[in-house]
Amino acid sequence: MKTRIILFILGFLTWVLLSWSLDLGHIFIGVIAGAIVSFVSAGFFGGTAANIFKNMSRYLWFLYYIPLVMWECLKANIDGAYRVIHPDLPINPGIVKVKTNLRSDTGLTFLANSLTIKPGTMTVDIDKEGGFLYVHWVDVKTQDIQIATELIVRKFERVLKRIFE
Repeated sequence: MKTRIILFILGFLTWVLLSWSLDLGHIFIGVIAGAIVSFVSAGFFGGTAANIFKNMSRYLWFLYYIPLVMWECLKANIDGAYRVIHPDLPINPGIVKVKTNLRSDTGLTFLANSLTIKPGTMTVDIDKEGGFLYVHWVDVKTQDIQIATELIVRKFERVLKRIFE
């Protein structure tokens, strides 16, 4: 229960800071948003209130992860735009198998969604037991699992491991 209260307060304060308004409508929406955040994410970073503060570094890594994903998405968008306007449409689509060391369901979900949100890649399947993801890649540079893993997965995986495992 303490975990949900702490997460509610953090969610509500984040809403107030982002909306930068203290009128009654924004505060009401902030209360709703804070309640949803506390309900949905109570188990993500630890089960007790003590674990939330003990694992504060996870939150800092998450704050680092957001601009990392945004930067990778920007690069992928520029690459996608180039492929659209280039006269020869340089694409070599295919599905590649990549290895991941992430084991938690939340970590795997974040990794799969982070790859899917980037234009040019989409996670098609996850083999949790084997630790593999199958990713559709618009320009397959290699079918080698280790090289494809380094090119597609590692930049996200290193951070996600610090957040969720």
